[in-house]
Amino acid sequence: MSTLRDLAEEHTALRPADIDHLHRVAGDWQLLSDLSFADLLLWVPVDGDGTFLCVAQVRPTTAPTAYLDDQVGRIVGGPEVAHLEVAHRQGRIWREGDPVWYGDVPARHEAIPVRLRTGDGEHGEVIAVVGRDTNLSTARTPSQLELNYLTTADDLAQMIADGTFPPPRHPGETTSAPRVGDGLVRLDANGKVTYASPNAQSAYRRLGYASHLVGEDLAKLHRRLAGDPLEGADAGNAVLAALRGEAPPRREVDARGATMLTRALPLMPAGVPIGALVLVRDITEVRRRDRALITKDATIREIHHRVKNNLQTVAALLRLQARRVAMPEARVALEESVRRVASIALVHETLSMSSDEAVEFDGIVDRVASAATEVAATEVSVGMRRTGSFGILPAEIATSLVMVLNELLLNAVEHGFPPADEDGASAPVDEPRPAVVVSVHRRRKELHVSVADNGRGLPAQFDAERGGNLGLQIVRALVTGELRGTIELRNGAAGGTEAMLVVPLARGTTDRLTGRAGPP
Repeated sequence: MSTLRDLAEEHTALRPADIDHLHRVAGDWQLLSDLSFADLLLWVPVDGDGTFLCVAQVRPTTAPTAYLDDQVGRIVGGPEVAHLEVAHRQGRIWREGDPVWYGDVPARHEAIPVRLRTGDGEHGEVIAVVGRDTNLSTARTPSQLELNYLTTADDLAQMIADGTFPPPRHPGETTSAPRVGDGLVRLDANGKVTYASPNAQSAYRRLGYASHLVGEDLAKLHRRLAGDPLEGADAGNAVLAALRGEAPPRREVDARGATMLTRALPLMPAGVPIGALVLVRDITEVRRRDRALITKDATIREIHHRVKNNLQTVAALLRLQARRVAMPEARVALEESVRRVASIALVHETLSMSSDEAVEFDGIVDRVASAATEVAATEVSVGMRRTGSFGILPAEIATSLVMVLNELLLNAVEHGFPPADEDGASAPVDEPRPAVVVSVHRRRKELHVSVADNGRGLPAQFDAERGGNLGLQIVRALVTGELRGTIELRNGAAGGTEAMLVVPLARGTTDRLTGRAGPP
């Protein structure tokens, strides 16, 4: 399905600024839909042929929909869009006309022009029309709540026509906000409550206010209720800002162990300030879960930090022991153990600084590769290079994979490049510089990794399945066991040795560099 922007760019001559405004309308119009008990359809005129294209649709959560089928992408013309044409041409809200039928559903049509105000605040041109279509099959005498909803909806509809709704979004503010059903409070021009929905009344009762809200000065009430004076002042000032015609950021009010999220919106139909709309939602349990998760994340990071410290201590003890051992073979074995422990510690160090159980693996590989060239027992200077990106990997994959790559890199550096030829002479100056390349790419939820060198290659009688030193045995055990993957050791086509790894990625593993799940 094409997006709003795709449809508008393909079928209309709307400017980027116009399309951005339509995105803002579609981002905030669930509020108007719920207050209106109606479906909202965003129609844009198709150039030159008298037809309109539906580029967005929203259904109410407070009433049955008038449309069972999706209307986005539908192009209509003729008598069916006469009300849209009037609203677009005359720049006024159209409410005339008899009900129409969509199959077995009777519906009432309304059309609201969408105006984009100019930079100097003057009324701009009409760029689109919002169709407000109400399912009349359940029509009945409205309650006090429904009357207040509808009155507020009419005020917001006029503000769309004026170009003053929706308000600009504040930097860093998400789309999450209280909904109509969470709790609604309407204020008059003096900031006094004229109506509070039952859910709003319940939210304030959680904060410790047991009386009826109607007649209360809401800004002063927020200051009285908030446990933190600064927080209460911010929440109260937000209400006052909305009464002045501004759109303040959302605020939270904490009192008596409860937390309430508030959003204040100015009501200014035809540019006249008549009060404000305050949406509230009890988020006490949400904040409790957030605090529990923060505590859990901090605990997990601290555990990783301590594991890292313990592993570094173990590495230091092994290093100290290696210095005291007289047998060269034992010293080499201990030094290899030091490097293995250090590579695992590197993963835990990264996890101790991460907000979740995943690590950005490219930096770890680069550090392991750099260390391999520094500590390898060889006199040959070997260059290291990485192509492709590992992205973000979960801890259970990263811990085993870093050990595998550490062993393969050390093996390539130490055994792939002899310092001299068989006669003891140095290598010819025209030969390519010794190098090891780590290549990686993702394919069908698998990680394909190659560690290739341009050295002397595998021995003639090398058994790829069973041969090799302890390091290669560790590699095979980790790849086939912990990682549930496969490994193949072979001579490269242009010489040297190549180790090919295929590691399956668990479902849900994400690539943070692209922001999406791994390739299908």
